[in-house]
Amino acid sequence: MIKSFYKSEKWAMWAYGGGFLLISSLWLQVQMTVAINEWYRDFYDLIQNAANYKDNPDEGISIFFSKIISLDYLNNINFTNIINWNFEGNPSFAVIAAPYIILAVFTSWFTSIYALRWREAITFSYIPRWRNVETEIEGASQRIQEDCYRFARIVESLGLQVVRSVMTLIAFLPILWGLSAGIIVPFLGDQQGSLVYISLIVSLGGIIISWLVGIKLPGLEYNNQRVEAAFRKDLVLGEDDKINYAKPEKLFDLFLGIRLNYHKLFLHTSYFNFWLNLYDQFMSIALLLVMGPGLFTGVITFGVLIQANNAFDRVHNSFNIILYNWTTITELRSIWKRLYEFEGNLDKYLTKESLS
Repeated sequence: MIKSFYKSEKWAMWAYGGGFLLISSLWLQVQMTVAINEWYRDFYDLIQNAANYKDNPDEGISIFFSKIISLDYLNNINFTNIINWNFEGNPSFAVIAAPYIILAVFTSWFTSIYALRWREAITFSYIPRWRNVETEIEGASQRIQEDCYRFARIVESLGLQVVRSVMTLIAFLPILWGLSAGIIVPFLGDQQGSLVYISLIVSLGGIIISWLVGIKLPGLEYNNQRVEAAFRKDLVLGEDDKINYAKPEKLFDLFLGIRLNYHKLFLHTSYFNFWLNLYDQFMSIALLLVMGPGLFTGVITFGVLIQANNAFDRVHNSFNIILYNWTTITELRSIWKRLYEFEGNLDKYLTKESLS
């Protein structure tokens, strides 16, 4: 699964060159999210002080729109600035968001192409070995046709999310640490970097509870693929031989197993979704409970609250990469197990003639 792509000379350019391109794109996107986070402070402080412009509303409205759609920042960019990565002035939201959208679309498109190339590498590493095996391996067609693609797609998607999360933590942890100054947190007091500690504690707690709630999901997902494969196999064989296969009574028995497993899967998924929604709703107000009183005491401004809330969300979501991808990880574990068994069967039943 891994060696066929990352240890193959044929696919080295795609595996490492394409991977570098994707990581570079993610890094640029993270830098843009940092710029947007900085933009929040000034913009929402302007909103908080809007009443100061009541005697001269045109000035306030002009500043308001300049922070959203002005392109003046682009006039200060030249070759020297780009080389030194040194830009002057404050970009508007449009100047930051436009390239971010372009990069996000490109990354999504190229990720799909990358996963397709990985699938091709896995598929055509299996096919010669499978053709040399004389013993029938149950579900071989599904492993080669479906599971290879799903494995490559999920691993690539999760891999990029992990890389993005690491980059986000590197960029936003110092910001959140700095914004923690002067914030009084229950049980932590005025501990330096308190908002970082809160994010870490609730994330670890969420992962532990999620593991307990969803502990049966991987096994149910694996069983689900097995009963689906048995049902599909009988239908495929029935296309050529309806006398001996695809009999209604046998199909009903096979579908009964599917139905039973799905009911168990849906029930345990419901438990997990209940917990995940409860956790999400709590996290949507967690920082407000901590920092909200500071607005009334004058410790922070509205812009600082919004900036801190955005940074907290970025850090918290990065810590919680496992939690928010729990069902995907469950699916990946099931696919990995099936492909691992398939590879084991290929090695087990490989004929002596094919080895010579």
